This record gives sequence, structure tokens and C-alpha cells, in this order.
Amino acid sequence: MSKTLLALDIGSSSITAVIAKNDMDLKINILGTGTEDSSGINKGSIVNIEEAANSIRNAISKAKRSTTSQIETTVVSISGAHTKGIRSMGSVNVSNGIITQKEINQVLKIALYNASIIPEYEVLHVIPISFKVDDSSDIENPLNMNGARLEASVYISTVKKTVLTNVRSALSLSNIEVNTFVLDSYATALSVLDDQQKNFGAIVINMGDTKTEVLCYKGSSIIFSDFIPVGSNHITNDLSVTLHTPENAAEMLKIKYGNLEKNFINDDLAIKKVKIPRIGDDQSSNEISLDTVKTLIHARVEELLVLIKNKIIQSGIEERIGSGIVITGGMSELKGIKHLASLVFPNMPIKISNPINIKNGYLNFEDPAMSTIVGLLFYSLQHRPCFELDSNKNIIEHVTITNNLKAQSFDIKNEQENVVSQETEIIKNSIEENNNLLPKLSKQEKGKGFSVFWNKISEWF
Repeated sequence: MSKTLLALDIGSSSITAVIAKNDMDLKINILGTGTEDSSGINKGSIVNIEEAANSIRNAISKAKRSTTSQIETTVVSISGAHTKGIRSMGSVNVSNGIITQKEINQVLKIALYNASIIPEYEVLHVIPISFKVDDSSDIENPLNMNGARLEASVYISTVKKTVLTNVRSALSLSNIEVNTFVLDSYATALSVLDDQQKNFGAIVINMGDTKTEVLCYKGSSIIFSDFIPVGSNHITNDLSVTLHTPENAAEMLKIKYGNLEKNFINDDLAIKKVKIPRIGDDQSSNEISLDTVKTLIHARVEELLVLIKNKIIQSGIEERIGSGIVITGGMSELKGIKHLASLVFPNMPIKISNPINIKNGYLNFEDPAMSTIVGLLFYSLQHRPCFELDSNKNIIEHVTITNNLKAQSFDIKNEQENVVSQETEIIKNSIEENNNLLPKLSKQEKGKGFSVFWNKISEWF
């Protein structure tokens, strides 16, 4: 069985902690859950470590109440607010003619070495977009294939080092050590997309309270991700400021009367206006038209969708998306959002999606606000036919082997430790031989280049 996992989704409005592990059949077994209102967190980033640590500690304590299992590994979501995505390529010679996990590990690390990563940023994921074996391109999984040369095109997600340091500091106050970080939009995609959507390519839009994350997932890889600091709380703020009413009253208006359908009619036809309190004056109230409320909400959501559309157009990925757009997150529950999205994206299929449900006796995972936490569990405990480098630059393998109708996973980390010195030499030789990736250098440049190279190698191992 797998190690006991703590999955932690650090959101701006709430923090969700789930303790889980695989059972004997490799199904995800939920051992405990805990949810706590966020404090000290804004747009997914920690702005007050002490307050954030208290919220995280309370969420974890609630999750621990129903289990005696000791936490052995931890996975934490990271907001896309301070992330950058880049692409890179790498290649390696296959010494024995058969591609093993060792060659896949090497080619991903060479692609990482070839990438131009900003010094202030740290790697979250190195995910292969496709492999090429000799003259055969667009290979999804090259394991056990015959060939003389393996190439990889990868997507590298990076995040500011200070962001990770702050999360580690907050968790250390709860005596929790982070093992792995996962981009939350990546986790969300894993939780809401089915196999067909992944194969044909889909854009996942996760609309939260204070942020919206956009990610394009195709095959088994990210090919684009972006972040917009606008969420459903901005609708509440618009209503509060424009109508001069407290935020709690504005939130009530949004939830009870918010609708984006053009010809929407209230259930109670007599209600066309409502009274709302004034800011700073509890004794008086204003009467406002529901059409005004609807117009304010519609304007904010339409503006957000247009921003998303512009980012997608600028990225150039629109033509590579075969299965359309999937919208999730708390704002996806706003009535009429699918219709409005179809008007903004007229040539795209639109789907409102909840995460795939994990049956348990603690929490309803079908809530769209649970998309990220479910994705963290899938990332760590579900077995998928792909390879990637995680936030520790270690290769993780999601390969399922069928034996007597039961899935069994195998871990190659022990093999990695035994062949570190061999990999280092092979990676160095591969880089030297690959004239397409490294230009010819002078002796002084070579000396400097190999100094940088060995520093990189020391980071990897």
C-alpha cells in the first residue's frame, strides 16, 4: 500500500486538508478531511505567515481527528499567481537499443538543463508534451520502445522561490514538511477532465473567490497556463461599492438574485426591487432594482471572460483545442454562466464541470470548489500512463501494470539512487554530443559552461 498522504489546498477563502492513501486495490481511501476559513492568504499567496499557519494548522487538526495514521508524505497546491511556463527540448542516445526509465529520466533532465529559467524561480513540473524515438514523432510513452535516440519536448512550470519559502515556513509552524508542490490549475485539470477531453485537448477555467486560473491540457501534458487576479469576490465588491451596501448584503444579492441569462424572470414575479442596508447606517435602507444587480454582475463576468479569451488568442493554442472549454470553481455555479461563455466563445463547446467524485464518508467532492483538492489526490495516488519530473526534480511514474486483473504500481526511485553517477556521466556526454542544442564554445566559455553544468547536476542529485 502507498504512504499516508496529506493533501493541502491553500485557497484564499478556505483551506482544505485531506488525509488519504491507496487501499489494496489501489483505490483512493479517504481517512480524514478538514476545512478552515483562510486567514493571511490573498489570491492564493501567503501574506501573513502567522495567520496562515493558524488556518493551516486548524484544517490539518480537523483532518487528523478521524484517523490515527501518521502522515508520511505531503502534497500542497501552489497558486498560478507567481508562475511562469516555458518550453524546452532534450535528447539522449539509447545505449542498449531499448528505452528504459533511465533514458526517460535523463532526457527530461537534459530538457530542464537546456531551459532558460529565471534565477528567482524554482521548478514545479517538467512535463513531456511528446517524445520522439529516432524518426518516429509524437510518441506519448516511449517506455520499452526500440531506438537509438530519444528526444523530448517538455512544458516546464516554474514559481517564485519566495512563494514556496513562505508556504514551507507556514507549514513548519504546524510541524509539517512539504514533499511535493503542484500547480493548482494542473491539479484541477486532472480532476475535471475525462480521457476524451484530455486526448483532444481542453481549456480548463477555474473561477475562484479571488482569482481565475486558465490551463490548457492536451494528451498528458500542460501546453499553456495563465492567471487572472479576478474572482467572484470582485462581483461582491462591485455590488457593495456601487450600491453603497455592506459586503454581506452584496454577497446575499449575488447568491440569491445573480443570473446571467438575458431573459431571466424571477420565480416570484412580484419581486422587481429589493431593500438593502446602507453602509454605516443600520437604521436606513435603499431600494434597488434587480435589473441593476443583474447588470452589474453581468458586466464583471463578461469582462473576465473577455480577458480569458484574449489570453487564449495571444497564446495561439485555440486551434489545438478539440474538446472545448471546461469551467469549474465556485463562480461556475452562477446561473447562466454557460450561456454567457458560449457568447464570448462562439466556436467553442462549453461545459460546466464538477470534479470526479471520490466516495467517502466525510466530504462531498462533487462540489466545484473541491476541484483542486481532488486533483491533488489524483496526482499523488492515481496511476496514469505518463512520466514527469516533480517539484523536487525527481522522476515520478504513473504507470499501471495489469496482473491478475489488479493494478500494481512500481517505484523507480531506488533504481535512480543506484545509477546517479552513471546518469550524470551520460547526461554530460549527451549534452556534449548534441550540437543542435548547444553551440560551439571557446575554451573559456566551455570552462564556464561546465561549471554551471556541474552546479545544475548538484542541484538534481
